[in-house]
Amino acid sequence: MQLRSGNFEITDPGQRERFALALVDCVADPDPELRDQVAYEGLATLLRGNLISPETIQQLRSSLIAQMVTPDPDGFGQPFAALLLAEVARADRVEPVFSAEQRAEMVDAAADYMRGINDYRGFDETQGWRHGVAHDSDLLMQLAMNPALDRAQLLEIMDAVATQIAPDGMHFYIYGESRRLSRPILFVAMRGIVTDQEWADWFAKLASPAPFDDWGSVYTSQSGLAKLHNTRNFAEAIYVSATANDEAALTPLGNGALMILTRLR
Repeated sequence: MQLRSGNFEITDPGQRERFALALVDCVADPDPELRDQVAYEGLATLLRGNLISPETIQQLRSSLIAQMVTPDPDGFGQPFAALLLAEVARADRVEPVFSAEQRAEMVDAAADYMRGINDYRGFDETQGWRHGVAHDSDLLMQLAMNPALDRAQLLEIMDAVATQIAPDGMHFYIYGESRRLSRPILFVAMRGIVTDQEWADWFAKLASPAPFDDWGSVYTSQSGLAKLHNTRNFAEAIYVSATANDEAALTPLGNGALMILTRLR
């Protein structure tokens, strides 16, 4: 916390590198100050300040991927590993560090984690944040923004995001998850690689009321209302962003979101 008060200024390069690597051990700590204010803020400050060597960034990538796939009964380690890995992915996007194979491993790990999330806890006044869906969305966004990713990897990101837009069950997103889920999709579209028909097909699947017979029947159960709530919030987030600028690449997203919103009325 003393380092944080000094904006994590560490003059000795070796000590700075060791500190960056040691932050990985804080991602699963039950103390929210260590997770958010030290681990995340510390690593983000050092990476965005270009104060970490490529060799250490490589080690961070490996350690955080391992943390992200390690089961954590308290639910802190995986979400915060994803959040810190988003900063690592950003560093590679700004100044390439990783090989194509290493980026592919990051995409696979992030997509697999997103598909497997079943802990939807967000904020707790004592325990702080978990926020797995949002944190992994940030990671997928940074990856989607990287021009080194190919078409197959972008489609993998789209597929992973789709699994959590309206997950099965009775959970209502209330901590901004839908907006965060929209971001990787917006940046995938900005790449201009996915065709208009592919976007139309993707949104058509989201517009399906399944497993319910129709959107009118969702009002009779909590799971139905959760599906309606989460689908609408995502479509609204996409629509607002896609229509707020003149980017032609976002037109299919605006059309798809509007189609969903029209069906949900």
